[in-house]
Amino acid sequence: MNTKIDQSGEDLWVFGYGSLMWRPGFAFRERRNARLVGAHRALCVYSFVHRGTPDRPGLVLGLDRGGNCRGTAYRVAAAKRTETIDYLRAREQVTMVYRETWRRVWLDDDPQQSVHALCYMVDRGHRQYAGRLSLAEQLHYIRQGHGRSGACRDYVLAAVKELEALGCRDAELHRLGERLKGVHESAKD
Repeated sequence: MNTKIDQSGEDLWVFGYGSLMWRPGFAFRERRNARLVGAHRALCVYSFVHRGTPDRPGLVLGLDRGGNCRGTAYRVAAAKRTETIDYLRAREQVTMVYRETWRRVWLDDDPQQSVHALCYMVDRGHRQYAGRLSLAEQLHYIRQGHGRSGACRDYVLAAVKELEALGCRDAELHRLGERLKGVHESAKD
């Protein structure tokens, strides 16, 4: 799916809600805490490449419809626009589970200021879309998943740590993080 990219020659804004928050992988001029309305962060994508394989999938975050999501907005220099989009497509579109979209995001330090940012939303019709899984199911995929970018467990713990650094708490992710660290471990997991 090729989404039309605005080639206005202006700086590019990119919204990160998962690993882009702690490992953007591209040069940027500015990093701001931001909020996207109309979508939420969820462990709803089976990972076949970065944090799992088709035989032993992991589970990674997707931006799914409804709610809102706090994350990170990056401003990229206009001169790096095409290079950055190419990099993001190679990273995020390996299996085409995400749809490349442009969404308005609000910058936290100025709630009146919003920017048009490139986002990667989960495609609910894709075979890797996991939907809403139980805590036990999520733990299963997180514990088994290991792919090109490492262990799925490390990915989830990094997400929890980054959200804490942003000053926000995602109750479900934090509960998973506690279980993955061995806190409140039970035989039911």
